[in-house]
Amino acid sequence: MSCAYTWGTTAEEREIPFNCDRFWDGEGVDCLFYRGVTINASPEIIYRWLCQLRVAPYSYDWIDNLFRRSPRVLTPGLDDISVGTHIFGSCEVIDFERNKSITVRGVPKGMAYLRFVDLVSTYVIVPQSEESCRLLVKGLCRFTNDPFGRFMCWFIPWGDLIMMRKQLLNMKALAESSSG
Repeated sequence: MSCAYTWGTTAEEREIPFNCDRFWDGEGVDCLFYRGVTINASPEIIYRWLCQLRVAPYSYDWIDNLFRRSPRVLTPGLDDISVGTHIFGSCEVIDFERNKSITVRGVPKGMAYLRFVDLVSTYVIVPQSEESCRLLVKGLCRFTNDPFGRFMCWFIPWGDLIMMRKQLLNMKALAESSSG
């Protein structure tokens, strides 16, 4: 499998259950991808940084945040999420376990330009030791059945690899600096 679909993860990690699987309606998946990074911080700190995705993407700000810099300090109260909370602007939280995972679904109206029919992904924090965790992501996508939708099915794993790799590396740096 190409790194566009598995970046930073092991075969064993791709076999663990992710909450997004429970929210997939059983119809076919056009695109399935995994991402992962080791973070030397506690689950509590990593979770707080994940909740910061409510206000900024933490990837390439000049591309997906209109040149506004993603905050470099934790915003109090952002970790008070609930089902329906908007995250990434056009996604909403559909499930979460405090200090363990956040599952989001793309809101089709907000992502129609990408030809998504459905997008569900889970960020899960897997403790490795007292102060080290793996932050893993699984994404499931379905696209419109037209030429552009089929192109996006090929393109999204590569584009997401670039953007989410940056996002996860930023989460790593910020969580590790918060732990020190």
